[in-house]
Amino acid sequence: MKTISVVVPCFNEEETIGETLSQLQAFVARQPGYLFELIFVDDGSSDRTLELLRAVTVEDSSMRVLSFARNFGHQIAVTAGIDAAAGDAVALIDADLQDPPEILKEMIQHWEDGYHVVYGVRRSREGESGFKLFTARAFYRLLNWLSEVPIPLDTGDFRLMDRRVVEILRAMPERHRFVRGMVAWLGFNQKALPYDRKRRTAGVSKYPFRKMVRFALDGILSFSSKPLHLSTNLGLIAACLALLGIVYAVVMRLLTSVWVEGWTALMIAVLFMGGVQLISIGVIGEYIGRIYEESKRRPLYTVKESLGFEQHSDAGRTPEVPHVDA
Repeated sequence: MKTISVVVPCFNEEETIGETLSQLQAFVARQPGYLFELIFVDDGSSDRTLELLRAVTVEDSSMRVLSFARNFGHQIAVTAGIDAAAGDAVALIDADLQDPPEILKEMIQHWEDGYHVVYGVRRSREGESGFKLFTARAFYRLLNWLSEVPIPLDTGDFRLMDRRVVEILRAMPERHRFVRGMVAWLGFNQKALPYDRKRRTAGVSKYPFRKMVRFALDGILSFSSKPLHLSTNLGLIAACLALLGIVYAVVMRLLTSVWVEGWTALMIAVLFMGGVQLISIGVIGEYIGRIYEESKRRPLYTVKESLGFEQHSDAGRTPEVPHVDA
């Protein structure tokens, strides 16, 4: 029998984790043709999430739990689950039940038909604010315009991946991770599966505006060098405007009796040039900061506790060791 690993990142989900466990266990019970392992990654929760997961692990042999030593972020939690997964296919699903577990059955069917990756496309997003919907749509379209690799629109990390894809993904060591973009970059035979995303059953979103902006920057800067080209183009445009201003001033002085005056025009030019320079320096600084982070070669995460695995580990992977010894 083939084994399906289901990776569920969790952060302060004590209000939803019981229902998530119940729905996933019910789904597993309805799939007699497969073996399942449910890998919950506790991303340094400060509530009772880990305590509740411990209790279920004692009773359910399919349960696996990795608990981080601190909060490392959603994408790193997803990465840790992928590292620890042993299945023939690996599915990613969040703990808030906005992505229905029943959709996994269709994903498995498409995987059996020969697709290496089956990813969910959000046809609708119940309970999301107009601002959230607008910014999400704008982000994916901006990302596709900037990226050298086409990334599917309106997708999240909800997907199922073949073992072959997982092994290559595990060998990708970058720290600022944008998993959905990394999977798109890999290629292989991928299929979109439209579905309707539900509202959260309880709790609050773990992606406030600040984290959304940081996540968007990670996606853009990890998959495109176009921001550097744009800063160069802004510099060229500023230089051309300055040259035109110089030519205009010289012509007015030589061919007319009028001096080019204008303290206002001078200040506008200075502020424009200063803005272009600061934007360009900021873009370059973001890329340099990523080079600095990569050069330190620290582990992506540290594991405080692991449950349900044959062996235990207290440290996450480094770029040289692309998996957790779980």
